[in-house]
Amino acid sequence: MPDVLFIKTSSLGDVIHHMPALTEARARRPDARFSWVVEEAFASLVRLHPALDQAIPVAARAWRLAPHRLANWWKLANFKRALRARPFDEIVDTQGLFFKSALIARYAKGRRHGYDANSIKERAASWLYDVRHRVEWNQHAVARNRALTAQALGYVPEGPPDFGLDRSRLAGPAAAPYGVLLHATARRDKEWPEASWRMLAATLGASIDLVVPFGTEAERQRAVRIASATPRARVPEREPLDRVARLIAGASLVVGVDTGLVHLAAALGVPLVAVFSASKPALTGPIGAGPIAVLGGNGAPPSVTEVLDAVRRIGKL
Repeated sequence: MPDVLFIKTSSLGDVIHHMPALTEARARRPDARFSWVVEEAFASLVRLHPALDQAIPVAARAWRLAPHRLANWWKLANFKRALRARPFDEIVDTQGLFFKSALIARYAKGRRHGYDANSIKERAASWLYDVRHRVEWNQHAVARNRALTAQALGYVPEGPPDFGLDRSRLAGPAAAPYGVLLHATARRDKEWPEASWRMLAATLGASIDLVVPFGTEAERQRAVRIASATPRARVPEREPLDRVARLIAGASLVVGVDTGLVHLAAALGVPLVAVFSASKPALTGPIGAGPIAVLGGNGAPPSVTEVLDAVRRIGKL
């Protein structure tokens, strides 16, 4: 049985963009065993993918933020033991970053595949691979992941991307329709104005219940202010990522800024309106089988009216 290790540690959007490569690899190599090194916060999500045999969590982010904490050193030691517990036939690093992924690939035992020096963001990372593959830059991140994986495992990518996540299974029994407002993002320049969120919530709240999740304490406070615009909005408790995936899977509509959970909504096929303010959606925008409206762009956020018009176009208002 071929033993394959994928390395795509973070961020959330990047992790989701790798899922179609895993789906296709399973279809083309049904006899293989697939493992995935991923940041510990995202491990519960990748375990939802039916093609995955093992998630190997790495606490790289926690270690970088607090290298003095003994608990983080124990996590690092446990990760090293899990990574080197057995050799792999093929190691595929679709992240392509020196410290975040290529060094991990180098530490693992097996033949290491990655992008060549002309196809990678950090050229030094390519030095650490045994086999280097040329992959066209000017294509979506999902296509690049699929292309590298296919070259490493010996096949040609075919068909539309399949993220491998079963929306109906994750959503569970049918509930009253609700929408999810994804206002939180790690980059301030990607945020949509809070006043716009409040206006949107007030309008959507006339037609549908709303859920406004959060990650940090500052995001929780903003979520509470946004939800106060309508009595039909609520702010849920903070939950692990697999439970957030189930919340999004059950939604009738998602409106969100350029953040990882927007890509998750697209991957699940949930009707989606994506709001871009400081990035270009062409190469990393949300893609999926459901209806998607992508608005705005770098330095040109959409208005509330444009977002509401997009909600109407996808038939959710």
